[in-house]
Amino acid sequence: MNSKPTSAWPRLLLAGALLAAAALAQAQYVWLDDKGLRQYSDRPPPPSVPAKRILKAPGAAQPDAAGAQAPADVDAAPPATKAAPTTAERNADFRKRKTEAAEQEQKAADAARRQADIDSNCASLRQNKQMLDSGRRIGVTDKAGQPGYMSDDERARQTKQVQRSLADCK
Repeated sequence: MNSKPTSAWPRLLLAGALLAAAALAQAQYVWLDDKGLRQYSDRPPPPSVPAKRILKAPGAAQPDAAGAQAPADVDAAPPATKAAPTTAERNADFRKRKTEAAEQEQKAADAARRQADIDSNCASLRQNKQMLDSGRRIGVTDKAGQPGYMSDDERARQTKQVQRSLADCK
């Protein structure tokens, strides 16, 4: 058999690369996110993560032999008990959010419609007040259907009624 002698250099380079990768793996951050899931990163957690939920940081105390560090808050639930939501739960949450968004949209449309009606009514009231204040003769029809003109008493009564209604307008 013809075999070439192998050099030790490639093996040494490979061993050095593995040692460097292992050293980088030690410089990791481990923390619990808002859902209770563990997050692993070589970068620090976001500022919104409280210090009690940071499980491991480079240069900080290492976890005990079981692999879990004692939580700073005794009342906190253990993270392992909270399971990730199932697909059905996520779909139910999605449907709930979609229904709530549709209801909010409907409420906003109803409110806009009501406001448009109020604005239209106020514009009509202002126009009526302007007509009553103008002093011009206003034609009316009595109960019998006969045409006539508004008397000064009727004009004063209508003016008071319009002013009360306009008090609600902006």
